[in-house]
Amino acid sequence: MSHLAVGGRRLFHLRAGAGEPLLLIQGMSGTHLSWGDPFAGDLARDFDTVAYDHRGIGRSDPVSEPFSIADLARDAAGVLDALGWETAHVLGISMGGMVAQELALAHPERIRTLTLGCTYCGGPGSALAPQSTLERLSAGMLSGDRERAIRTAFEVNVSAAFAAQDGAYEAFRAMAKALPAPVPVIMLQMQAIAGHDTSARLPSLALPTLVVHGDEDMMLPVQNGRQIAALIPDARLEVLSGVGHVFWWEQPARSAELVRAHALAATSRG
Repeated sequence: MSHLAVGGRRLFHLRAGAGEPLLLIQGMSGTHLSWGDPFAGDLARDFDTVAYDHRGIGRSDPVSEPFSIADLARDAAGVLDALGWETAHVLGISMGGMVAQELALAHPERIRTLTLGCTYCGGPGSALAPQSTLERLSAGMLSGDRERAIRTAFEVNVSAAFAAQDGAYEAFRAMAKALPAPVPVIMLQMQAIAGHDTSARLPSLALPTLVVHGDEDMMLPVQNGRQIAALIPDARLEVLSGVGHVFWWEQPARSAELVRAHALAATSRG
């Protein structure tokens, strides 16, 4: 548990487990805690996992200037460099999946396998969060009421069935309160997402790719997962029925097994 020097700033990272290297790239407002112990701990049984906090988020150095998804991908490549990893399996979810796309396009030789979860590539046929979702999130974030903001984020990120489970909100709330994301940085992340478009370049990827998406995703509709899987040659699509945006939070064991099977199958073939 320490900081890495990347691009003139410090990025916090948490390393656990043993085995083949696996880089975990979180989404908008997410920190290393947002993977949750059930999912991250499961992966650490078979992989040398590293989860890091994006610039301005969690325990990484603060940031105030705008950045792009490509900038965040350069950060991810810098994390690989700082760790001394020439190659790694890469899992990116939501905004982190956008970062993973740019990382894979810029440095395909460094990616052993690619898993893209609940993410978006831009271009025709893609869709960001519906206006109703954005309005709910904005109202929560700008209300000045931290409890309302966390509750709203929970409700739009999970399925209705999961939201109704005993203890589900309490676990999410504890994670969110442990390392709150600064609203100005979330806004910078939203600006970066708005400019993201890899759709024309994804057909050039020749990497073992798994795409995972919940069919009740209110943040980035499932059509995005289907589009990405159609664009990347030989990509495999796994649609999780009755699951919302944070699929690894709702179904940690199943999600970890999907990542594990994808990575280890490619390793055995290699």
